Formats: sequence, C-alpha cells, structure tokens
Amino acid sequence: MEKKTYVYWQEEKMWIGYLEEYPDYMTQGETIEELEENLKDIYRELTGGAIPNVRRVAELEMA
Repeated sequence: MEKKTYVYWQEEKMWIGYLEEYPDYMTQGETIEELEENLKDIYRELTGGAIPNVRRVAELEMA
C-alpha cells in the first residue's frame, strides 16, 4: 500500500488539507475521515489524467 503525506488544519467547522506533493490542490471535509477520503479522490484525479497541467513539488539536491 502506497502512503502519501498530507498537510491539514481546521478552519471553523471544516478540515482543510492538501497532499504535500500537490500543494496547489486543496480539498476539505467535515471530519478528518471525510478529508482523507477527499484527498484520496483528488489523488486519483491528479494521477489519472483527469486534471490537466498538474503542478508538483520535488526536491533538488545541490552540490
């Protein structure tokens, strides 16, 4: 099973979050569990080609 890191916080009654690899694509949920399901959905859309021109974050090793 593949694992992905996500960033999340609570704003009023909603939980907001995004996958660390895709910070431009946020989602939300009324509970942490709903947020996690929504993050899984957006991951499938991002990696399945449903969203064009996906921007990602990567690391670059400097000498």
